[in-house]
Amino acid sequence: MANIRYAARTHDSRGASTQPAKPVRARAKALWADYETDPEIIASVLPRPLEPGDQPIVHVNIGSVEMESGSSFGIGNITVRAAHDGVQGEYSLAMPMGSEAAVLGGRERWGEPKKIADCRVERNGDDVVATLTRQGVTYAEIRGAVVDTLPLPPPRETLDFYFKFLISPDGKGFDQDPALVYCRRTYRISCWERVEGEVILRDSPCDPIADLPVRKLVSLHYLEHESQQVGEIVDRVPGEWVAPFVHQRYDHFSWES
Repeated sequence: MANIRYAARTHDSRGASTQPAKPVRARAKALWADYETDPEIIASVLPRPLEPGDQPIVHVNIGSVEMESGSSFGIGNITVRAAHDGVQGEYSLAMPMGSEAAVLGGRERWGEPKKIADCRVERNGDDVVATLTRQGVTYAEIRGAVVDTLPLPPPRETLDFYFKFLISPDGKGFDQDPALVYCRRTYRISCWERVEGEVILRDSPCDPIADLPVRKLVSLHYLEHESQQVGEIVDRVPGEWVAPFVHQRYDHFSWES
């Protein structure tokens, strides 16, 4: 019989598996910026049970990645400092991605708030620029110049909070209570350079990051790194806690369809 590609696959293929998940590994080049914004704004974007973190920090990460599988695409991640039960981490407001596979895998496995976007990072000598563009709007841009090569830091551990859910087919809430996911990443940095520059935010109706104004630029770096990530569900939360924030991950026309 011919190979039927829609037929069932065994656990060692690319189908769903009953085996423990392996960490997802990748190599990347990126610009990372941290800036202070207004504390009350951060508080307003966090679904319960998340609370504001120890500082009113927004993190913007724009880069290009090569996966262990060999695929490559642009990436972005925009987070705010948050906490859960006293554990400090980051809540991701937007994760633009340059490939459909990256969007689908991240949304369905971890609940990452991913959308297709044009994500670019370019370097010309010491000049660096990174941009996120959707719906014809370059809504986030980092630009500057490398001014110092820094000693390589130890492996950096981060924690991102996600809410994983599916909208009910009848449009009334969720299939079940949303899952609160901890996504832990380990970065092994091979190039770590300080950049002097700026973060530019532009208004976009579908990606309103400009609502989190830059009050003070805290740090700006160009880096190259290898990373891996693992995730786990740590709790389920009442749907009414998350429902008012569902719009964060949908363009208005997709949410209304």
